[in-house]
Amino acid sequence: MNLDEQNGKLDLDRVVFIGRSFEEYMKIFSLSLEEVQGKKILDCPSGACSFTAIANQLGVDVTACDLAYYHEAENLRHKGIEDIEHAMEHVESVKDNYVRDYFEDIEALKLERLNALNHCYGDMIKFTNRYVPVVLPVLPFKDEEFDLILSAHLLFTYADRLNYNFHESTINELLRVSKEELRIFPLVDVEGKRYVHLDEIKKYLQGKGYTTEEVEVPYEFQRNANSMLIVKKGK
Repeated sequence: MNLDEQNGKLDLDRVVFIGRSFEEYMKIFSLSLEEVQGKKILDCPSGACSFTAIANQLGVDVTACDLAYYHEAENLRHKGIEDIEHAMEHVESVKDNYVRDYFEDIEALKLERLNALNHCYGDMIKFTNRYVPVVLPVLPFKDEEFDLILSAHLLFTYADRLNYNFHESTINELLRVSKEELRIFPLVDVEGKRYVHLDEIKKYLQGKGYTTEEVEVPYEFQRNANSMLIVKKGK
């Protein structure tokens, strides 16, 4: 992903600004509120997810980062509304790629995405410092600044656009800023196929002294997207 050389931003037309709800995130990463209390967490990339907003309201210290945050919050809100409309059309056209029992219907899915966007937008307006613009694979944070890193719907998902070197560099950077562990969801690409280099990534990480574990989670909307990779740093 290249930034616009003139204004230092990615063209807003190239940004997809859609996010999951706090409740989805807790299932995606198989987390409980008790587990995250007292933790300092980074959500990367966060997009229009409501996890940062809701978690902070519940007393959890969460920072969000994303390439999209180079843009103004109001512009992102408008883009998010458009993107949700397009996404609903896509889901409707490829119904077999999704497990339909998580959401009652397309309207329920749309409402969930709009609620996430509105929570994110409202929090961005009030707490700008929580939403940090970044260009992966570089993060503007100190070594081991966060206890837990959550990364959803980027790594492995866009295997057709992001090469192995990007994955390796980004995972290394996410682990650099983590004290304890990194969780990545899902383990499949946009077609629902297991990331082709996943075993290679795991072997590489194990060679660096990390432990890796594939864990099934209590969430499946995209078909076959029901597990995460946990990477733990050695003690």
